[in-house]
Amino acid sequence: MTEILNGKVLAKTIHGKAKQRVEGMEFPPGLAVILIGKNSASRLYVKLKETAARDVGIYVERHAYSSKATTEEVVEKIHEINERNDIHGILVQLPLPKHFDTNAIIGAMNPNKDVDGFHIENRKALIAHTPNIVPPIALSLMRLLQASHVPLKGKTAVIVGNSTIFAEPLIELLRDAGVPATFIPKHTEGLAAITRAADILIVAIGSAHCITADMVKPSAVVLDVGANKLNGVTVGDVAPNVIGHAGFLSPVPGGAGPLTVEYLLFNVIKAKEIQERERE
Repeated sequence: MTEILNGKVLAKTIHGKAKQRVEGMEFPPGLAVILIGKNSASRLYVKLKETAARDVGIYVERHAYSSKATTEEVVEKIHEINERNDIHGILVQLPLPKHFDTNAIIGAMNPNKDVDGFHIENRKALIAHTPNIVPPIALSLMRLLQASHVPLKGKTAVIVGNSTIFAEPLIELLRDAGVPATFIPKHTEGLAAITRAADILIVAIGSAHCITADMVKPSAVVLDVGANKLNGVTVGDVAPNVIGHAGFLSPVPGGAGPLTVEYLLFNVIKAKEIQERERE
C-alpha cells in the first residue's frame, strides 16, 4: 500500500505561520515578480505565488516583459529593484525564453533578495554549511521526506532531472540529513537500474508518466516534481502504476507544489529580516 504525501495539508500549516509572522511586522515585506514571455505554466505559477503572498500580507508587484525584451532590460530592472528598501524579495519565474541569459539575470540580483535561492552566493553558502536563503523547492521536498517518517540512516537517494541548479541544494540538504544523494540526467544509460536501487527517488524531468513501477524500488519514497499536461490534465513524471508499488509518493498536483509556494513566502520574510539587520 502506497502512502500519499499530501503537500496541501502541510502547506496550510506553513501558510498560517507565515501570516502570523507578517501580521507581527511594523510594515510588510515586499516581493517583485519578474515574468518574461507568455508561457502558460509560468503564468499560472506566478498567479499562485502572488495570490498566496498577498493572502499573508506581503506586498507584491509584477514586472512583465514580452519575449522580445532583452537580457539587458531585465538586468537593468533588477539593479533598480536591488536599491529599493520596500522590496525585499525578487522572483524571476523560470524557465526563461531561450535567448535570455538566465545566469546573468539571476546573478544580477542582490543575493539577499534572491528568494528562489539560485544565486551563486546562496548556493556557495549552502555548500559551506552557512545557508542564507535556501531554494523553496528543496525545502518542500525535505518537508515531504520528513512527513514520511522513514528513518534516513543508511538510505540512499537518486535525483533524476534536467538541472544541476535544482539538484545541488537538495543534495546538500540530504547529505546534512545523512543521506548520500546522486544527480542523474534523464538520458543516462541504464537509468532504470539506477532508479530501482534508490531508497529515495526524486524526479524532475518534465515528461509525463516517464517513471514506471519497474523503475522503482518496492517501498521507496518517491517525490514527483514534474508538471506536465496530458489530455488537458496536469500530471507528474511518475506513472499511476507506481501507486501500490512505492512505499510513499508525493502526487502531482498536490505534493511539492503547494509547499514550494509557502516556503517561498518564508524566504521573502527571511530576506526582509536579513536586509533589516544589514541596515542596523
